[in-house]
Amino acid sequence: MSESLVIIPTYNERENIILVIEKLLNLDNDTDILVIDDNSPDGTATVVKEIMTHSKKIFILEREKKLGLGTAYVTGFKWALEKKYTYIIEMDADLSHNPEDVSRLINECKKGVDLAIGSRYCNGVNVIAWPLRRLLLSYGASKYTRIITGMPIKDPTAGFKCFHRRVLEYINLDSIKSSGYSFQIEMHFRVWKTGFLIKEIPIIFTERTEGQSKMSKNIVFEAIFMVWKLKFSSLRGYIN
Repeated sequence: MSESLVIIPTYNERENIILVIEKLLNLDNDTDILVIDDNSPDGTATVVKEIMTHSKKIFILEREKKLGLGTAYVTGFKWALEKKYTYIIEMDADLSHNPEDVSRLINECKKGVDLAIGSRYCNGVNVIAWPLRRLLLSYGASKYTRIITGMPIKDPTAGFKCFHRRVLEYINLDSIKSSGYSFQIEMHFRVWKTGFLIKEIPIIFTERTEGQSKMSKNIVFEAIFMVWKLKFSSLRGYIN
């Protein structure tokens, strides 16, 4: 086992997952990969299992149906803790996150950071090929979240990050119910509120070229209401 694990939730990512895994395996660091597939109709899991026959660094958890991004990551976090990984990375399957940035995030945690966030907005706006409407939605959601919750994180909806295991051991993962944007906001809020050291690392985010975005109105509305819930919440039940 490596000391680092990249968790990649998938649903209909057959076109992208091969390239993502290939790029991760070509990195200089010794990092394992866990794919969590929600019974993708396009056969994503089948493709991953074929790649697994050629590498012992790839693992897969298959779920019966589409259960949401948040529960996928919580499942992955628990698996990573059980397997004794030290550095646990969240990453999208659509190549919007550059695999070469994984090492940068891990290195920050090795220097003592508890949560290193690959941030689109900590150094200007670093997003390529997004429609203006999507960019305004994302950037606006980030400002809205900071204003309501008081979090000093410029990209609170970021989905590319590295946790040191001590963070995930401390937080009560069973109490997390949100998904999508809301899940990322909730995790960042809990880490910040419990006093862990957070650092944003500038990355360049690139819009997917294959497959379809999982963004929906429900995900947006969930995030809108979640920030108010977090604002008036206590830490009771949030930590172990």
